[in-house]
Amino acid sequence: MDSKMGNFFDSIGSFFSGGDKIPWCDRDVILECEKEVKTATEGDSEDQKKESIMRLSWALVHSRQAEDIQRGIAMLEASLASSSPPLQDREKIYLLAVGYYRTGDYSRSRQLVERCLEVQPDWRQALALKKTIEDKIAKDGVIGIGITATAVGLIAGGIAAALARKK
Repeated sequence: MDSKMGNFFDSIGSFFSGGDKIPWCDRDVILECEKEVKTATEGDSEDQKKESIMRLSWALVHSRQAEDIQRGIAMLEASLASSSPPLQDREKIYLLAVGYYRTGDYSRSRQLVERCLEVQPDWRQALALKKTIEDKIAKDGVIGIGITATAVGLIAGGIAAALARKK
């Protein structure tokens, strides 16, 4: 009985905390990735430059800072303009989906995850992100319904109180 109550309270806590399983990235990791991109840009290897830009993009969209996330989204969208093998595009699209999820654009994020799953339907990372997005949308819907119900209740209560005073 106690474990059931504990699980119940844990689920309520996780509902309101919004704890997703997507990792965060610290500012020092972003700075290291920026140094790596600068070094790779000065070198001759185009592949090394592309790999370091992908690592920087990953770090930016996983940042806690909105400016970093927006910068990562812009970098990824720009890199999608150049032709890449489908698996590389899949990675970029996935990272874009993470970025849009972090900015709160859940519908765009879900569209991008669907594109990833078109390329590889059994990709666990994309499936997990899709579930996270859908859970977030459902949670926001439940909270919205709760707020609406509360507002309707308050209005109805106010009207009833006003009518009771008139009598």
